[in-house]
Amino acid sequence: MRYRANVAPGAGPAPSSPARRRVSLPAVTVSRFSFPTDIRFGPGARAELAGVCSALGIGRPLVVVDRGITGLPFVAELRSALGQAGATVGFFDGIAGNPVESQVEAGAAAYRSHEADGIVAVGGGAALDVAKAIAVLASHPGSLFDYEDGAPGAREVTAAAPPIVALPTTAGTGSEVGRSAVISDEATHVKRIIFSPHLLARCVLADPELTVGLPPAVTAATGFDALTHNIEAYLARDYHPICDGIALEGLRIGAANLRDAVANPADIGARSGMLMSSMMGAIAFQKGLGLVHSTAHALGTAYDLHHGLANAVMIDHALRWNVEAVPERMADLAEAARLDQRDAAGLLGWLASLRREVGLPPGPAAAVGPTPDIGRLSTLAAQDGCHLNNPRPVTEADFVTIFTAAFAAGA
Repeated sequence: MRYRANVAPGAGPAPSSPARRRVSLPAVTVSRFSFPTDIRFGPGARAELAGVCSALGIGRPLVVVDRGITGLPFVAELRSALGQAGATVGFFDGIAGNPVESQVEAGAAAYRSHEADGIVAVGGGAALDVAKAIAVLASHPGSLFDYEDGAPGAREVTAAAPPIVALPTTAGTGSEVGRSAVISDEATHVKRIIFSPHLLARCVLADPELTVGLPPAVTAATGFDALTHNIEAYLARDYHPICDGIALEGLRIGAANLRDAVANPADIGARSGMLMSSMMGAIAFQKGLGLVHSTAHALGTAYDLHHGLANAVMIDHALRWNVEAVPERMADLAEAARLDQRDAAGLLGWLASLRREVGLPPGPAAAVGPTPDIGRLSTLAAQDGCHLNNPRPVTEADFVTIFTAAFAAGA
């Protein structure tokens, strides 16, 4: 497995001496950290599926997949392997586009009809999020959004949720190692979050061979999602040095491999690097995210824009807001990415250059059109919880400024 650097070792300015940087401890004396996910990582990891299900006591799995991959040979291979091991396999592929509540309801009905005792989730972020939401609705009373994270009077997800085995087919969201599901309300198009440690996959089979078939544009967009998670997690205000370390290394790996994963889809080394970067970003952002994600969620709600692409077209434009608040942290990120210019300007310039190199639009105007509803986007972004951990506070009026500049720059 190779995780390659994009410049020769030692290139660029020497890193600052550790003695110049003090570690600031929080006022609280007790912090709680948790990294419990069992991950089997590497080419061919999918071959362990039947054995993992057997060890978890899953004899009647419901296989949940995105409709777009239903007919691919590896899906038939997984179903066959489960059947040959004695499992009775159910199947649900009613997922397309951004996940919505009706998909979850249909999946939960399929789970109950099959009398399933576990879920095998196969696909990108949408399929994995729907699978986690199915686990809630199939085992808990009420409607899905009764369990919305942070809502007044929200119900709690309990250990009654069935076990999940996750096999990611994209390298972006990292939903396979996450403990939340993001599902859109079909009436308002607002994304809602269902969160619980009981939604963590019991085992992740992270097989980079399953990402080889991704088109270059999808590889690029999901790859930028992974980079954004690592960057925003490191910049987030909360204290979590474990996540900080993971985020920096996740960015290093992603920066070294995204170009090659896009240019040569069969490069398993690059695919492995992006899959690892994706998982590390998702683990790191339990610390928090920031304003880039709030702007991306607004674009997704208003224009149904792919989440990774939304992050990609906003990341450098939105991060400019943070430069004055955390210049040293942005320099750390530039150093982790092995850039020649290791400061905030170097980081923002590299993100814009990389986006161009992998064939993505330069900004939101090229992705959704030049005449946006800035007011609605800014309201949606301000209502999104991700920016609450941003290192520099952001108001709705600030989002107007950020979106206006981004649409002008990316036209």
